[in-house]
Amino acid sequence: MNTREPIIQEPEPSEPEATRRAAGGSESSRANRGWWDRNADDYQVEHGTFLGDDRFVWCPEGLDEIEAELLGPMEDLKDKDVLEIGAGAAQCSRWLAAQGARPVALDLSHRQLQHALRIGADTVRLVEADATALPFADGSFDLACSAYGALPFVAEPVTVLREVRRVLRPGGRFVFSVTHPVRWAFPDEPGPEGLSVASSYFDRTPYVEQDDDGNAVYVEHHRTVGDRVRDVVAGGFRLVDLVEPEWPAWNTQEWGGWSPLRGNLIPGTAIFVCERS
Repeated sequence: MNTREPIIQEPEPSEPEATRRAAGGSESSRANRGWWDRNADDYQVEHGTFLGDDRFVWCPEGLDEIEAELLGPMEDLKDKDVLEIGAGAAQCSRWLAAQGARPVALDLSHRQLQHALRIGADTVRLVEADATALPFADGSFDLACSAYGALPFVAEPVTVLREVRRVLRPGGRFVFSVTHPVRWAFPDEPGPEGLSVASSYFDRTPYVEQDDDGNAVYVEHHRTVGDRVRDVVAGGFRLVDLVEPEWPAWNTQEWGGWSPLRGNLIPGTAIFVCERS
């Protein structure tokens, strides 16, 4: 007689459903914190070589701060207090420290900051916090930067901008990169299928991935170019420059929907250079 307990197979977790629906601030924050904690390991494995351990890359196009100097001349970074928002594994902050700056690397994801510790954070202060409520005193920093951090994922970008303005000293500069708003009209595909307009550029409905119970597990928020400019002004900044990096010939990699094919035809990144007014 067989008295062994039957083996019960646990069901495989289903893939999240991609949809467009409303998503508020708390839901977006909770979903994205969880997503980055779950996916930080894979992200660093997949993109770590391109990002480097101590390189400041603004975008998948590969625009490097050592060439762009969007934060200002390299020699002027020495002894500057710099806040990096959405720092991930703090690659940009590590580069800033090498220039003599005093960087603080802030991220929502605990797991991303664990990767910062793994690579090495002797010269960088790490802070786990939400960009909508920065845990710093007024006027704590000379500069702030964010390479695809926080702003694409928050429901209230003006709140972030006002917080950044608060912690910057008078005349301080904030530079941030986001997915170029025009990309929202196209499928997020690197091949030819990503070159045909599939939805309205003017539809601001967030992109949401949700589980079987309808709970968001990933959220991105769309803003048009005009929205971003108005957000910058409403946040108390003056827009100094808007950079749209072109795809360089040396870059043959694909990164999600970014590729040489698409990069040579439509912009993939928008970088906003702002100064505290």
